[in-house]
Amino acid sequence: MHTLWKGSISFGLVNVPVKMHAATEARDFKFNYLHKECKNRIRQIKKCPVCDLEVGSDDLVKGFEYEKDRYVVLDEEELTSLEQPMSRSIDILDFINLPEIDPIYYQKSYYLSPEETALKAYRLLCQSMEESGKVALARVTMRSKQHLACLRVFENGLVMETMYYPQEIRHMDVVWDRVVPTEAELTMARQLIENLARPFDPDKYHDELHEQMVSLIESKVTGETYQVETPSKGGKVVDLMEALKASIALTENEKSQSQPIKPNETINLINPVNDGDGLEERDADNSQDKIINKPKSTLTPRKRTSRRAKEA
Repeated sequence: MHTLWKGSISFGLVNVPVKMHAATEARDFKFNYLHKECKNRIRQIKKCPVCDLEVGSDDLVKGFEYEKDRYVVLDEEELTSLEQPMSRSIDILDFINLPEIDPIYYQKSYYLSPEETALKAYRLLCQSMEESGKVALARVTMRSKQHLACLRVFENGLVMETMYYPQEIRHMDVVWDRVVPTEAELTMARQLIENLARPFDPDKYHDELHEQMVSLIESKVTGETYQVETPSKGGKVVDLMEALKASIALTENEKSQSQPIKPNETINLINPVNDGDGLEERDADNSQDKIINKPKSTLTPRKRTSRRAKEA
């Protein structure tokens, strides 16, 4: 596993040397723009629209737009003077209960593995955190930026989640709290949730769009015809109570078979919308195209990896 960063976990006067590794990877497909006629990759040109000239890297500066079309220029020396020093320490600030952190704060996951000289100290930290039921809130500097982070035990080791600061979290404007469901609707909704409740099994879920994209690309490479089913338009339009009753009846059977509701069994609802025109019909159909006669592919997109942090 590639090492992105080396440093140490610091809590109190204890230091645990560790290495950092990416815990996740993006499976995005990277597409390039080609010239339609010759199918060759095009080149992105940096051009000044005022001077009508192509601009090279040596003629570029960084500017911040403080008003419309008005910029203040910052040179590299000024920007460098503001950068955080490359600290090699993950400084634990507090130990807290994991449920106190809302998942909206999490950014990216990293594994922390111990250096050979710190196996006992690393295991001591893991076991003591696990037994206490606490996670660590820490501060770490990576790529000249200071991050808030959460350290927790995962699969007998430590995983670090970089986090957003509170100032980076947008707040929702609640405009729907004036709508009050009836007790009957709440009872049926709770029953529907209970019918759909199952233990978390990550292997059960698949990126269907990714699999379809793989099949489409493979068919283009081999010259085969790619076929998809016509998506379902959903069921008949009913009111909320009818939809709840039908959903409960459907999930009673689905629950015994441990299978999700099929897209073509989705029910359309009429929901009241406060737009001055009364009721607005909304389609609740979430069906997606399905691949016909396509085996599971082994084609994978190019991995997108993070830039390596500079070694101190």
